[in-house]
Amino acid sequence: MSTTLRRPGFTVDPWDPGYAAAVAVEAMAELEGSSAELDLEVEVPADQWRPITPAPGTAAPKVLLIADGVRRIDARVWVDGAPGEMPAAGIAASYAAGIVRCVPGGDTPASLAAVEVRRALFSSAPSAPEAATDLAVYQAEQSGDGGLDDLSLALQRRLTELEVTLAINYRAESGEDDLLLVDGPLRGRTHLPRTVGYVKTHHTSYLPKPQAAVVPALTSGQRTPVFRMGTSWQRHAWYVKLPVRSQAPWAGIARCEAGADLSGPEVAALADAITLVLPSLAGVDYKDPRAPQNLVPIGGLEKLLRHHLGDPGLLYRALRSAATRS
Repeated sequence: MSTTLRRPGFTVDPWDPGYAAAVAVEAMAELEGSSAELDLEVEVPADQWRPITPAPGTAAPKVLLIADGVRRIDARVWVDGAPGEMPAAGIAASYAAGIVRCVPGGDTPASLAAVEVRRALFSSAPSAPEAATDLAVYQAEQSGDGGLDDLSLALQRRLTELEVTLAINYRAESGEDDLLLVDGPLRGRTHLPRTVGYVKTHHTSYLPKPQAAVVPALTSGQRTPVFRMGTSWQRHAWYVKLPVRSQAPWAGIARCEAGADLSGPEVAALADAITLVLPSLAGVDYKDPRAPQNLVPIGGLEKLLRHHLGDPGLLYRALRSAATRS
C-alpha cells in the first residue's frame, strides 16, 4: 500500500525581498503584547466585526490629494564648537514634499499640484552656522543630543512640517471639495481636516484575535470596521484590502488612520469614501516591488521628488568644497 506524502505548502510575500516585509514577523505573533488602548465598538459591536463593503451610493471624493515627502542625507559633518569644546556630529540633508491631485473616476490623469525642496544642517551645536555651498544653502537646525537617531528624528519632523505647510497652503488657494491622503501615519497631522493617513507596512498587530481574524478575510475593496486606538497619541483606524494576486498573510493590506475628534458616523463615511477609491490606485507588481500598497501616485511622486533633491554626488562635493573654505 503506497502512501502519498504531501509537501508542506508555502506562499511568497509579494514585496521585493530587498524591502522589509509588508507585515513584520512580530506582528503575526501573539497579539496580547500590544499596549495600545482600543475601542473596538466605534462602528459596530466588537462581537459583530465582519468585512465591510462600502454601501451602494457611497460617493468617492471629488478630488483626492496625495501628499508625500522624501529625505536624503547628503553628508555627515562635524560642527565646530566653542574653544575647548569637542565638535558636534551632524548631518547635511535635503528633503522635499509634494502633492499630487487626482480626480477619482475621471479622465484627467494625476497631476503635480505643489512641490517644495529644502536643505538643512542638523546638529546639537547651539551656534551652528548655515552651510553655504556653490549649489545650495543648508540652513542650520538644532537637534537634541546629536545622536544619529536624534538627528534622523529632527529631519523627519521638518519633513512632516513641510508636508503640512504645503497641504494647508494648497488647500487654501484651491478651495476644492477634496480629501487629503498622506503617506504614513497621521501623527503630527491629525489637525488637518478631511485627512487620512495611509500606512503600507505593519510592525504591530493592534487588534485582539477575534477582530484580527477579520483582516485576512477581507477581499479587494473591503475594509474592517473602524476602531479607535491610543498609544502615545489617539486616532481612529481601519484596515483596507487592495487587489493582489498573492495569498500571503495580509498581502495587499493597508492601514488607514483618521483624527480622533471625528464622530463615529463621520469616520465611517470617511472610511467608506477612501476604501472606494484606493483599489483603483493600487500599484502593480511588475512595475513596483512594493505593490499593491505603494499606490501608483505615491510611487510617481516619490520618484519625482527624489529628482528634485538634486544630484547627491554634486552636492557632496559642494559641501566638501565649502568646508575647506570655512
